[in-house]
Amino acid sequence: MTSFHWFLPTNGDGRHVSNVVAAAGARKLPRPASLDHLGQIARAAELSGFDAVLTPTGAACEDAWITTAALLTQTRDLRFLVAFRPGFILPTLAAQQAATFQRLSGGRLALNVVTGGDPAEQRSYGDTLAHDERYARTDEFLEVVRGLWDDEPLNHSGAHYVIEGGGFPQLPSPRPPIYFGGASPAAEAVAAKHADVYLAWGEPVPALVERITRVRALAAGRPLRFGVRLHVIARDTADEAWDEADRLLAGMDPAAVAAAQARFGRLESVGQKRMNDLTRSLGTDARSQQVAPGLWAGIGILREGAGTALVGSHDDVARYLVELADAGFDEFILSGWPHVEEAYRVGEEVLPRYAALRGSTDGSSGTPS
Repeated sequence: MTSFHWFLPTNGDGRHVSNVVAAAGARKLPRPASLDHLGQIARAAELSGFDAVLTPTGAACEDAWITTAALLTQTRDLRFLVAFRPGFILPTLAAQQAATFQRLSGGRLALNVVTGGDPAEQRSYGDTLAHDERYARTDEFLEVVRGLWDDEPLNHSGAHYVIEGGGFPQLPSPRPPIYFGGASPAAEAVAAKHADVYLAWGEPVPALVERITRVRALAAGRPLRFGVRLHVIARDTADEAWDEADRLLAGMDPAAVAAAQARFGRLESVGQKRMNDLTRSLGTDARSQQVAPGLWAGIGILREGAGTALVGSHDDVARYLVELADAGFDEFILSGWPHVEEAYRVGEEVLPRYAALRGSTDGSSGTPS
């Protein structure tokens, strides 16, 4: 069964990839990440048939744990995919927070474990470990968290954590699924060992198939789902969608793009390097920036992380998603600017078309579960 999720922009929102608009020559204020506005996005996602919303993590974002807890009363069934960095919190506290969240929300938590790939930002939080050391710590962190969710008290002595008699009187029920991404060998090894859902950013299908084949082999038979994070630009016609992509492209300030590209080149994230590779030698208009049919890489010129979008008519985008599902992806985390309007658009126009195309094979009908 396919699951669709939306994105909760806890660093603000607007009609552009960035709040700097070159065409206007001035700073355009985004919609602030207020509780009222984020609640609008969460409710739009819930009403449009999305299963969960992903909250990002980082210095530019509001804290995901606090934000999502505050939004529980503004939604009914929507789940919250809370992103956090294991190096910034003890596994014992994370396990307790997850258990509390599950009890108070009625089981609406999922965890997105983000090891971190920006050494400057890691140091700004007080974390000085190198790339592979961070993944070794994440491995141990998840081992401790899962151990704490068992019935017996946990005693653990490792390179990063020593736990004596750890455990809580109430365990999380159900246990929140763990979503985990990362394209390096160290990341893939951790995902294969601990993740319930392995996440990738949007790339051409052959490159994605190569990755999930490798991670599935590393998992050695352990059940594992696969998800992909993408932006979506869907309109009634393909021409309208590409016009919208060109509008977003025109709104990218050249100075901001140059600064972003310089920064991206300093990051340690292998996934970011793969996004950077997709943006090399792109054309000057959106259509010429396709790296596969309907897959626009232009967002990655300015936006860190997931930098590709599916662009086309509602029917086109639904077919692109079916192609990804046929390649082995069970979950999709989608987004678009602005996030309220696009949640309704994608939910009303794309998801039913996907369900109609895919329903006979995955049980989907109407809106996805």
